[in-house]
Amino acid sequence: MTDRPPVSVLLPTRQWTDSCAELAAQLGARDELLLIHDTPADPITDTEIQTPGVQRLEAGEPSGCSGKANAIRVGIKTARHDRLVWTDDDYHHPPDWLETMVTDYDTHGPVSEVPYFLGRDPLSKLLEPLYASAASLPLHLGNQIWGGAVVFERDDIEMAAFLDELGKTVSDDGLLMEYLSVTSMDRTRMVPIGGSIRDALNRPIRWTQILRWHFPGAIVATAVLAVFVLVAGVLFPLPVALFMTGSHLLVNEYLGVRQWTAILAYPSLFVFVPILLYGLTQRTFVWGGRRYRWRGKYDVSVIE
Repeated sequence: MTDRPPVSVLLPTRQWTDSCAELAAQLGARDELLLIHDTPADPITDTEIQTPGVQRLEAGEPSGCSGKANAIRVGIKTARHDRLVWTDDDYHHPPDWLETMVTDYDTHGPVSEVPYFLGRDPLSKLLEPLYASAASLPLHLGNQIWGGAVVFERDDIEMAAFLDELGKTVSDDGLLMEYLSVTSMDRTRMVPIGGSIRDALNRPIRWTQILRWHFPGAIVATAVLAVFVLVAGVLFPLPVALFMTGSHLLVNEYLGVRQWTAILAYPSLFVFVPILLYGLTQRTFVWGGRRYRWRGKYDVSVIE
């Protein structure tokens, strides 16, 4: 390890995953990895942890915010170091991941990476190309934050105000975007999503509601563009199908991803628009085993 400031890695997780082991192996002598779970009933409490610098942290049940927002909030308050790394437990962290993130901070200031969402059920697989163009690409081009891979220091944001609002909302990274500017690095992480139709339906509800409350202009623009392309696809199916397929192949190439699902771009449009509009009309969704009602940016109830 290079001589650098120590970091606190915040990993919300209820169980020991490959990501936990990967990150534990990358810690420097002064670093810490906080495995933030909810309650003593979570499976990770039964895991014997002997790696120096790794500790479990019980966040408690969320009230008025999402489980992840609650975990991040408690993690920041508990973390010993000023340099914070947020990440998720559902994708592969290569052996140099942590050191690369920290080195990037020294060069660019706060940085983030780009997710590419891999569907694990038929609906999520069908929507994969549109998630690439509507989520991954804008995050990268707009230097926006993905909560699965971001590093910053406490002094980079108004921490007291941020923590207060984090305890009243759903999206940790959606809120962080309002407080922090980052540089999005040219690295794409493959993140499996879905697994069931229920998961595939709840995810776009949550995503559209994040945009609704944090970036209303973006969701309006996305909906208008999607409806326009859908109408064009009905009126001129062949040219739109060719355009959609070709453009999504280029998007994947830009993101450094080779996925055959780019050929599903045209048919996925006929599912994406109804789901997008459906997501905008809903106020409840399931995330991480809990059902939330999100009535306003800072009006969140846990109802299950």
